Amino acid sequence: MTKRVLMIASNATTSPVTGWSIGFWWSELTHPWLVFTDAGYDVEVASSEGGDLVADAYSDPEDASGYAAADIISLGFKSSSKHRALTTGTRPIRDLDWRDYDALMIVGGQGPMITMVDNEPLHRFIVDAYEAGKTVCAICHGTCVLLKARCSDGSLMITGKTWTGFANSEERFAEAAAGMRIQPFWIEDEAAKIDDTNFIVAQQFASFAIRDGNLITGQQQNSGAAAAKLVIETLGR
Repeated sequence: MTKRVLMIASNATTSPVTGWSIGFWWSELTHPWLVFTDAGYDVEVASSEGGDLVADAYSDPEDASGYAAADIISLGFKSSSKHRALTTGTRPIRDLDWRDYDALMIVGGQGPMITMVDNEPLHRFIVDAYEAGKTVCAICHGTCVLLKARCSDGSLMITGKTWTGFANSEERFAEAAAGMRIQPFWIEDEAAKIDDTNFIVAQQFASFAIRDGNLITGQQQNSGAAAAKLVIETLGR
């Protein structure tokens, strides 16, 4: 049976901190997508509310900033009309059944910090799959959902878990580069306030992903492929 993965990306929004138009991060969608499809998996891209997705400008290999200019995987993906179409007209999770998928992956970007962190329908969707034994993965700022997603017994999904997400050192680097505050909160700071959870990070912007049971997390935009490989290791080909 072909394994099926649902990648859930942020809908477009405007940052209340910077005023930027924000959404998902290209490499956090395209790099895992490539790993999954190379393994023969069937991958669907969805979003909380459905519709066309918008990528963070800095993640675009063709952005004038040049920040992601070396990301030829995303460049190839977004330049292909067939592949770019996967980010248009996405289905909302209310029209989906988590039982139809072997794994869920939360794509990061700046958008999740606004659109996902308090999104209770999304949290329920993820938790229901997690409690049923499905593999749940989150990358970078997409891990913000784990700060508030609660299991049926009221405990956080991350209780007793070791996990990772965008590090304080990376937030400081991003803010220094932009010359301004970017995020409304920092995931590592919030994780430190939670009892009985173990948030760890590796070297700044190094590829780093970890698995604890059926929860897989990746530190930042360079960790999507590593996280996808852990999903495949968990599910098998």
